[in-house]
Amino acid sequence: MRHPVLMTLCLGSAVVLSACNTQSDADVARALASVNVIDESNLSEVMLTSADPEEAVAYFLRASIEKPDRIDLKRGLAKSLVRAKKPSDASEVWKAVLGMPGATDEDRVDYAEALIRMNEWERAEAALNAVPPTYETFDRYRLEAMVADFRKDWKKADSFYEIAAGLTTTPASVLNNWGFSKLSRGDHAGAERLFTEALTYDTKLFTAKNNLVLARAAQGKYDLPVMSMTQVEKAQLLYTAALSAIKRGDVNIGRTLLQQAVDTHPQHFEQAARALAALDANVGQG
Repeated sequence: MRHPVLMTLCLGSAVVLSACNTQSDADVARALASVNVIDESNLSEVMLTSADPEEAVAYFLRASIEKPDRIDLKRGLAKSLVRAKKPSDASEVWKAVLGMPGATDEDRVDYAEALIRMNEWERAEAALNAVPPTYETFDRYRLEAMVADFRKDWKKADSFYEIAAGLTTTPASVLNNWGFSKLSRGDHAGAERLFTEALTYDTKLFTAKNNLVLARAAQGKYDLPVMSMTQVEKAQLLYTAALSAIKRGDVNIGRTLLQQAVDTHPQHFEQAARALAALDANVGQG
């Protein structure tokens, strides 16, 4: 008479055990899915920062085709295309991103940057105008400054560059851009100050060094400023100063600087040697 009761208990225990196993399987599945998402996120980050740009494009293209509803994969594809110097393709992907649920103001700014890389200034300006004024980031103001430069709206450009420089702890590149803006409009002293400031944040930024030499040469100051430089960089900067001097009519100073560039370079400085030979040949003919 007790057997049915025992069998019922056993059956009940089996059901409970089965439920426990099912619950365990579900937990495992969820855990594995979480791990896969983490692994995929890590891989995406690596692809965006360290991988070869073409490899990154291939990875995100394949992933976004397999999972077309994933906006993060589309973003990764667009950013990788920019890194691969394919801004036209990137802009098309950014347009697709902006049409997806979850698109952000950051996406609009990135779209504007791709357009700027294509020299599509009107469209870039329109993209930035679609970003609310309350969205204040370094990248947004950096691009706004570039658009204002293109418009030759110097007052706005200066304002945007100043805001952008204040929104980052590494302002060397934006200070260099601001300095180049000043240089292009003939404010050589202002440009010199900005290039000098840029180099206080990044002593290895060669474009700022070269631009600084250009700004000084435009004022008739051909000596190299005190700053960190390799022998190759010094030779290249002397070459820049020489060409600037010759362009301004200071031919003898230019010749001396060219000779210094040739003598300074640790290997053969072909460009400077060729320029020096051409200069001497012209003088001989004269």
